[in-house]
Amino acid sequence: MEFQIIWFILWGVLWAVYFMLDGFDFGVGMLLNFLGKNEKEKRTIVTSIGPVWNGNEVWLITAGGATFAAFPTTYALMFSYLYTALLIILFSLIVRGVALEFRGLASGESW
Repeated sequence: MEFQIIWFILWGVLWAVYFMLDGFDFGVGMLLNFLGKNEKEKRTIVTSIGPVWNGNEVWLITAGGATFAAFPTTYALMFSYLYTALLIILFSLIVRGVALEFRGLASGESW
């Protein structure tokens, strides 16, 4: 097998693992208001993703690094044409992480 094929398979596996694992986190976030009837249940639901949600972002960083290492042209095109969209996604991921960290610190109905 050529290195290009091996990298493409590895690249696909990295993105697939990220989407599968982080999909669980997104699902918990979307269903939080429907499944959690009170604050204790919501805290339990958010706590279920607590140990793994930081680790899921490592898969994203690794997939981005693999894209840069194996397919520099794809990386350059993706970031030049989709710069605004990727910055919005990055900002959203940062806000989600901050919200998860500070959710337990705030007292009130707004969270």
